[in-house]
Amino acid sequence: MSESVFVGLCEIVGTTKQVAIRRETEDIREMVERQVAPNDGIIRIMSGSRREGFRLVGSDLDTMYWTNDHRVIMEMSQSEYYNTANTTLILSDSSESPPGFTLLQLLTPSRYREVQLSCVRMNARVYISSSIWRQLTCSLVFPNSTVHGPCGSGVLGGEEYDHAWCFVCDFWPPSASSWIDRCHSWPDPEVVHDIVRNGCHFVAIGHPLGPNENVAWRISFSVAEYKLVYSMNHSQFLTYGLLKLFLKEVINHQLEETNKLLCSYHMKTTVFWAIQQNTLPHWRPQNLLAGFWVCFKLLLKWVSEGVCPNFFIPQNNLFLTKVYGPAQNRLFLQLHELYKKGLACLLQSSSIRSYIINVLYNPRLFICTDERLMRSEVDYDVELVNETSYIGANWTNSPNKYIHIIEQLVESSLTHYQALTIQRLTGFIFQSISFTLHNEYIHTGVNKQMYVADKLSCHMLKLAAKFSYVSDMLYIAIYYYMTFRYREALSVIEMTKVKLAQPYLMYRNVVDRERYTEAVGGQSWSTKMRQAVAWNITLDTRICCISELIPEQQSSVQNREPILIIPVFVMLHFLEFLCYRHSDTPLSQAALDDLQVLVHHDQGLYVPDILRDISWEILGICQQITGNLQAALYSYQQSLITQSPYINIQTGTQRRIHDVVQSTPHQ
Repeated sequence: MSESVFVGLCEIVGTTKQVAIRRETEDIREMVERQVAPNDGIIRIMSGSRREGFRLVGSDLDTMYWTNDHRVIMEMSQSEYYNTANTTLILSDSSESPPGFTLLQLLTPSRYREVQLSCVRMNARVYISSSIWRQLTCSLVFPNSTVHGPCGSGVLGGEEYDHAWCFVCDFWPPSASSWIDRCHSWPDPEVVHDIVRNGCHFVAIGHPLGPNENVAWRISFSVAEYKLVYSMNHSQFLTYGLLKLFLKEVINHQLEETNKLLCSYHMKTTVFWAIQQNTLPHWRPQNLLAGFWVCFKLLLKWVSEGVCPNFFIPQNNLFLTKVYGPAQNRLFLQLHELYKKGLACLLQSSSIRSYIINVLYNPRLFICTDERLMRSEVDYDVELVNETSYIGANWTNSPNKYIHIIEQLVESSLTHYQALTIQRLTGFIFQSISFTLHNEYIHTGVNKQMYVADKLSCHMLKLAAKFSYVSDMLYIAIYYYMTFRYREALSVIEMTKVKLAQPYLMYRNVVDRERYTEAVGGQSWSTKMRQAVAWNITLDTRICCISELIPEQQSSVQNREPILIIPVFVMLHFLEFLCYRHSDTPLSQAALDDLQVLVHHDQGLYVPDILRDISWEILGICQQITGNLQAALYSYQQSLITQSPYINIQTGTQRRIHDVVQSTPHQ
């Protein structure tokens, strides 16, 4: 039964290889971004379950942000490690706070408005108020976010997000020193050293029972936690995944939101303690359910006692303000009823049930737990495409810095997936430099400089296309269009169109597995990318590549969006329409017809729901250019209806609607 559930969890949660792809691509992205970030810039890291390697449906997208030139110190003597001329120092004062919480005293001035406005004076000292900070930073990333714990939260493209603006500390908190002494059997000493060396963070939420709830901050071990999860073996990781599913599908199922006392963090804490206490000598597929049962019994014990000890600071009881009184009793009775059923309680999990029933009906069934046989080459390719395709989200900043860092990384020891991620990132950077060069030299008026810049831009775009996706050829076509070389642009578009029409093409999760395997199975990833993989087109909102999209780019810039993302097939027809307008009206109309069919009738395969707004917008632009104002107005209205905060083109759409209405002759 354990082996069957192990196989099921590999299906739901992922195999060792899939989880490695997710972690390694994110690690290398973060490493590059942190090295590129200026000393006074903003650092962004993914945290939570996605960072740990989960891709479960309904999981939040957790991100942490902090200012790189602000540092928290634990004691005054640590100030000697910083240059206070360019670093704002903050002192952690936990003398009067409950375990796991602290006050943050501002020692040196900050240039950030949010920090300045969050300051409160207590006992002749200046502290940063967590409650004020929370309100001020809640919607910094996405407008109209709501406060949820220490985060700004909302829904983006059907996914919930949590963004926490915090402060970083390079030192391990003294209150967590006992954790280091406890690490005899797990994790390994090098993991402990790495965790301690990376310090901690402070997130904007105080203890509800503490004396200064609105001013105090919670010590966050998010980085330490994902490093601990990385150090688990796959059976331990899947046990953690099973607990998350059990919480969602059994414990919390059919409960009112207010009655959901347990959260995923409690499950994680349970697994950490169970592994460290060495309750189970060997965690492997054959005893996966024994591991689950160890964790479930520990959770039951904690609920009965009303004490869930934080893994790093055990004195911090995670149940203190949630699991107590009548609600605690109800939760205990609920869990005890499940406990009395034994492992049969897992039959209530909709995800796991079939894997248990399968064995109950076929007790002599042979279960193969060899992960190499569980997934096909195509599965791993899809995983790799999905994980590396967002890697260039901030590629528009400091391209030269990126190149320097990539040169250094190429000479270092990279894992296979990290090397592939770097390859993808290099393509992004070459494209960025090409358009930036043109943008810089077009205004100089010096012919020789413009000629050299143009030659270099073309060369880099062609180079990027050689080790990037099929769809990246469209960047060459965009460049030719913006430099008025319509015939050359159409030549590239035709070549790209042929490749995008291949039956084995992989676009996002859409792929004919059999044909893909026949065409490129067993070949290098570089070959697969160049011949059989497509992705969306990403435009830098600060550089005008296609003049017809200026209102949309301006709208994105106003909303602090660095990029404009367009579905590849929408961009293909759009470019074709724009280029043929200068030479062949019937073919231009044919391209518009193709675009109209795609936008009107696609069921989310080639026009993702999250990008429907920009797709309707582009259709409207083409219709407006041809003088079909009624159709254009309808398309713009559809764009408004399907607007997502992911693109932020609403202002541009409203402007276009106004222009069309003004241009429409009154009956």
